Amino acid sequence: MILDNIDKQLLKLLQEDGRTPFREIASKLGVAEGTIYNRLDRLKGAQILKGFTTRLNPEALGFDLSAIIGIKLKGGHSKNVEQEIAKMPEVLSIYDVTGEYDSLLLVRTRSRKDLNTFVKRLQKISSIDRTHTQVVLNTIKETLKLDL
Repeated sequence: MILDNIDKQLLKLLQEDGRTPFREIASKLGVAEGTIYNRLDRLKGAQILKGFTTRLNPEALGFDLSAIIGIKLKGGHSKNVEQEIAKMPEVLSIYDVTGEYDSLLLVRTRSRKDLNTFVKRLQKISSIDRTHTQVVLNTIKETLKLDL
């Protein structure tokens, strides 16, 4: 699907604030409110727009520890293992990657104790050869926004 300038501007506005009223978006883009509804339906249908979400502040909710965990699987890649890991609530992101590890995880826990419990649970999965955990000291940038 080819995006025109209105589509791109619409997506930019939604990335800034997904709660912006369609009336306001239509006014900013110089189109009818119905046009916004139609374009959103088209973008959803094309799976460009996957949905709307709320950004939470993890630290304010007690999730003070972030870690990046590299996983080396026995016998290479296994989508089943990655899908099993993806179901774990501590896992925010899982990436199938090239290089020394087969997968990289971004996880958040409330404490070092919780992280320790999580890593030990991972290591019990028979398909996992080894893990390598790095604790995040400071988050410089964390976003899902795309530069359209």
